[in-house]
Amino acid sequence: MNIAFVGTGVMGHSMAGHLMAAGHELSIFTRTKSKAESLLKAGARWAETPADAADGAEMAIAIVGMPEDVEDVFLGDHGLLAAATPPPIIIDMTTSPPSLARRIAKTASQRGVSAIDAPVSGGDIGARNATLSIMVGGETPAVATALPVLELMGRTIVHQGPAGSGQHTKMVNQILIAGGMLGMCEGLRYAEKAGLDGHKVIESVGGGAAGSWSINNLGPRILERDFEPGFFIEHFLKDLSIAIREAEAMSLDLPALTMAKAFYERAVSEGLGHKGTQALQLLMESGDS
Repeated sequence: MNIAFVGTGVMGHSMAGHLMAAGHELSIFTRTKSKAESLLKAGARWAETPADAADGAEMAIAIVGMPEDVEDVFLGDHGLLAAATPPPIIIDMTTSPPSLARRIAKTASQRGVSAIDAPVSGGDIGARNATLSIMVGGETPAVATALPVLELMGRTIVHQGPAGSGQHTKMVNQILIAGGMLGMCEGLRYAEKAGLDGHKVIESVGGGAAGSWSINNLGPRILERDFEPGFFIEHFLKDLSIAIREAEAMSLDLPALTMAKAFYERAVSEGLGHKGTQALQLLMESGDS
């Protein structure tokens, strides 16, 4: 299949690589061309704009940073839907507002295109190992057509409902992670102060009731002082801001989410926005008496 792929950052690069390894031909656009260099050397075609990448493609996939990036990539003057012959299916794998997913779907429909929102969870590790959880919103026929492609990038793929449903499910995911990340950092800090071996602690708690993806995957990174991004703090703050706005629109009060968001805001204000979410540990350490 000829696939347009937009965004080859921390996660997108690996995801695009899986598609190429399966024999798909990719036309790639990303803001920083050097990030796509290895994919281009492997045979991907460089496109000057998302519209150029999408023109004549059978499917288009994008995973970018912020909602404004999503809007530009899909709806902008040089976006995917501006292609002379847009693909019959376009897929947004970025985490962005459900309302934007619905707007993209409506605009796409006017051009005879099916739009799918398919945000992911699993970070750089999940992207590299093709074990992402993919939360899907969109029309059933289009989702069925896209499924074999999504299966090359993820292990758990669930169709949640119409346009926007994938993004709403991702908000649930981020709400669950937000407070848990704080607990993980506090727990590992406690273990250190108590003189315990952090790796042994993770071995014990990671398989019990306190087990989570975060403690088993990000906990060891903290112990190794590896705070490089599998997922940027600034992007997670963006996600929590979307979740709070959506909750407010539904008249929901989510105090734990609000508290967690304050920690991420502090992390960004202290220059940690481009670090991985596990770098919240640095805030825990800076607050020690």
